[in-house]
Amino acid sequence: MAKLPRERLYLTPVEAAELLMVSTASIRLWASKGLLPAQVTAGGHRRFLMRDIYAFARTRDIAIKTRQNRDLRVLIVDDDRQLRGYLAELLAEQPGIETVEVAVDGFDAGQKVVGFQPDLILLDIMMPGMDGFETCSRLKGDITTRHIRLVAMTGYGSQNNVDRILLAGAEICLSKPLDKNRLFMALGIA
Repeated sequence: MAKLPRERLYLTPVEAAELLMVSTASIRLWASKGLLPAQVTAGGHRRFLMRDIYAFARTRDIAIKTRQNRDLRVLIVDDDRQLRGYLAELLAEQPGIETVEVAVDGFDAGQKVVGFQPDLILLDIMMPGMDGFETCSRLKGDITTRHIRLVAMTGYGSQNNVDRILLAGAEICLSKPLDKNRLFMALGIA
């Protein structure tokens, strides 16, 4: 699989094609028709936001290439015990989810990532100690964990918070209380 950029914010056409399991010609065609949003560099090259790739795949029922296209291993990171429990139960029952683990904060998440090896982290951004912004930045800044998909969630969905977590490397930021259908779509299991 193509190596993704350090922050994993923008993908080249080759990287986007690898994730969507299509040719680069398909990626370029979709971008030229305006079906797949693209940024154009000063040198005239297309770059794709990770969240746009996932949104495009969801709307067209295209599978995203995972390590082995297997069910997801999900790590839920939230300091709210009730919400953690609810999400763990909810996700464990869903097709497309292999297993679910929970962490109480960013430090706990860092320890669990090593042994659990999640494909996706559902991350609260407002937590005591190491918050979601720092957790996301550290995970995306580490070569061994930057491939992990991050879906943020918050009860404090100001534009500033949303912009900060997306800039740190999250694909999307969901507002609490969570809408189940939107959650499932963001995780790619809808």
